[in-house]
Amino acid sequence: MSLLSVDELTVTFSGRGSRDVTAVSGVSFSVDEGQVVGLVGESGCGKSVTSLALMGLLPKKGVRVGGRALFKDTDLLRLSPAELRDLRGTQLAMIFQDPLSSLNPVVPIGVQVTEILTRHRGLRGQAARKEAAHLLDRVGIPDPTRRLKEYPHQLSGGMRQRALIAMAVACAPRLLIADEPTTALDVTIQAQILELLKELVDDQGTALLMITHDLGVVAGLCDSVNVLYAGKVVESAGRRPLFAAPAHPYAHGLLGSIPRLDAPRGQRLNPIRGSINDTIAWPDGCAFAPRCDFYTDACLRGTPELAALPGGDEGHQVRCVNPVLTPAPAGETVPDTETEASA
Repeated sequence: MSLLSVDELTVTFSGRGSRDVTAVSGVSFSVDEGQVVGLVGESGCGKSVTSLALMGLLPKKGVRVGGRALFKDTDLLRLSPAELRDLRGTQLAMIFQDPLSSLNPVVPIGVQVTEILTRHRGLRGQAARKEAAHLLDRVGIPDPTRRLKEYPHQLSGGMRQRALIAMAVACAPRLLIADEPTTALDVTIQAQILELLKELVDDQGTALLMITHDLGVVAGLCDSVNVLYAGKVVESAGRRPLFAAPAHPYAHGLLGSIPRLDAPRGQRLNPIRGSINDTIAWPDGCAFAPRCDFYTDACLRGTPELAALPGGDEGHQVRCVNPVLTPAPAGETVPDTETEASA
């Protein structure tokens, strides 16, 4: 049985005098204990909205959330705010995208970490401060006792991200959601953060839902991958089958647009044409059709189903009437380490 099973998750935003916008449309995936699952796609495809819906952090007004999100036997989408507060931090935790805006700028780091320990583990005073220092040390922050007294602006970007991770793992959650945890960090710090997350998964058996647009992160960390486009999963596969033979033209294009160090000098990149705004409504056909190099008239005959790829690996599914049945572009291979992936 999966630790988290998301079934037909839908999130629609509405406003007075404006049309409704469906940011997430029928997204389904599962996460097992100790597994790392990736949600991948361009900005605006619905990745972060999916995570916020699962954590119960979307606004209450002007938002409609449908579907199911079973965490063990509990539907997260049906819990009251008080019930969600009891789960967040203990069973569920999230690492947000921008630590500088996620951390309170006028409260010392130590207070923000010990608040979680007091709320969920009942630690107070010296015991809470000692445990907070241990958590900072565990995530690789030097001189943790001194750092507890400092404010977010006094820490580097990498240390702020590590502080957020320390807060997220303070109660050893069963499921950790990481929303673009390496954004705006340099390559060496990215590799350190990814290695840290991998160690936490291995040591605690924590399930990790990694939300990213960086395919290098996916290659070095994820066990399985769900590629999102315009609010829907367009391809779902294990990491190696996806990199070896991406079937949806969007996933194929993402891999084909990655610069390669072994490419001949002067070779032009092969970007996906258009932008995320060049879409059609899913009920009218495939939303990716206006940008697709494999477009046919069949692409505009209703929403294609997410179905098993003919002749593909078990569990490899694609939402396309004309899938790409060729190897990955430019001889793409799957790195075996986070450092190699980041390079």
